[in-house]
Amino acid sequence: MTRRVLPYRVPSEDVVAAGPWRLVVEDGEVRLPEALPDWDYHMDLHVRRNLHIDLDQARRQSGLPQDASLLVSTVWTATGSNLSGPAQRMRLTGTGTATVEFDVLLRGTDLGGLLFLDAALVLGERRSDGHPSSPRRAGSVLWSDRAELRLQGDAPQFPMAVIDFARTSFPDDAAWHLQINGSMEHATMGALLLLVNERNATTATAFQNAARPRPIDRIVLSAVYADAARTMVEHALADDCFAEDADFPDGSLGATLLSLFDQLFPAQSITDVRLRQRQSPALFASDLQAAVRIFEVP
Repeated sequence: MTRRVLPYRVPSEDVVAAGPWRLVVEDGEVRLPEALPDWDYHMDLHVRRNLHIDLDQARRQSGLPQDASLLVSTVWTATGSNLSGPAQRMRLTGTGTATVEFDVLLRGTDLGGLLFLDAALVLGERRSDGHPSSPRRAGSVLWSDRAELRLQGDAPQFPMAVIDFARTSFPDDAAWHLQINGSMEHATMGALLLLVNERNATTATAFQNAARPRPIDRIVLSAVYADAARTMVEHALADDCFAEDADFPDGSLGATLLSLFDQLFPAQSITDVRLRQRQSPALFASDLQAAVRIFEVP
């Protein structure tokens, strides 16, 4: 096991009694699971957590004066959107044991992929009067931990919007449309947008129920996922820059398309699949239909 060694004294792990992250649901709260199989970008996440911090021991074991200001904070990071940000922070003063509750609401449109929740106890301000080996810089980490939540679901994992297609150039009776803009180096969150026609009540309702889909909703979401996957793969194969040796930035459209390709066509080369798609588009369509396991209910 790898242990990070810091250039200053830190307190023992037990100065922070950290409770588990809890997910707030309609019926109350549940312990944060490892994954949310029915999550999509339409679903915000509300999470809570309690920390009990022994301020006296945290300062004493770090070689800090008893009046040193400490700060506890949480930062979130989502690999699917390549976004991150501060969730909540609180300054801690005084002595004894401080009880802190994190209460965080995260917008679904900012999330995707793996969600990391990083909590940390840090020095709140620069100090020059502590022990020579004690932390001095503001922000020096005294304690930290990380929770991980995999966000996945039946719906395609990118931003979406419900609009009236009659006000657009799309056919009035179309149920959905996947927009792909920008080059392979563009950020995925800015390059993909799923538009759902509010006039198509069946599809719009399926996305509204994505957190708790009915059987009919699962069928609709599966059809949308299959069609979106086809559109994305065909878009990728049409670009000659899309190749095994391509080095796309993390969080980019190219990286997302490579990940999707590897998921759908494991152990197959891009060259072979591209050739099959061009020579026999009907067979390729069936291959892709099988790869996405259309209409299979988990």
